[in-house]
Amino acid sequence: MDEIDVLGIPIPDAGPLFFAALAIHIAAGLTGVVCGAVAAMSRKGGRRHIRFGRLYLWAIGVVWASMTVLSVIRWRENAHLFAVGSAAFAAALAGYLNRRRQPVLHIAGMGASYVALLTGFYIDNGPHLPPWDRLPAWSHWVLPSLIGIPVIVRAIQRRLPGKAVTS
Repeated sequence: MDEIDVLGIPIPDAGPLFFAALAIHIAAGLTGVVCGAVAAMSRKGGRRHIRFGRLYLWAIGVVWASMTVLSVIRWRENAHLFAVGSAAFAAALAGYLNRRRQPVLHIAGMGASYVALLTGFYIDNGPHLPPWDRLPAWSHWVLPSLIGIPVIVRAIQRRLPGKAVTS
């Protein structure tokens, strides 16, 4: 299959449906990255946190739907990305559904979803982006979790009643 080079990133020439789904996928992914970061850094329970958290959930849903189309068209090349994206969407849904009753599950689900979103991006694009292109392939799978898990654990510790977090 032929490829098209866009800013140094090879894009498979898999037809107009693939390109349309990819354009939607990229826009939703960028929206998810921004909205997830804003929600995470906003006062919990505040208007901004709720608004951007909902936008993140919608964005990750669109990422998953568009990724499903991309994966159906190129299953052999994208099956692993489908698995990562499905885990991201499932974690986001679990986090959203537990937003009121189980704050620990909310934080864990939304945080894991964000880490999975970034992991999928780096798995697919890391080999073409500096400085990620200098790293071994396994690091694209592992580094987002190595950075994200401690952040998630700290956020959970801060929300547990009666637990003081030392810096």
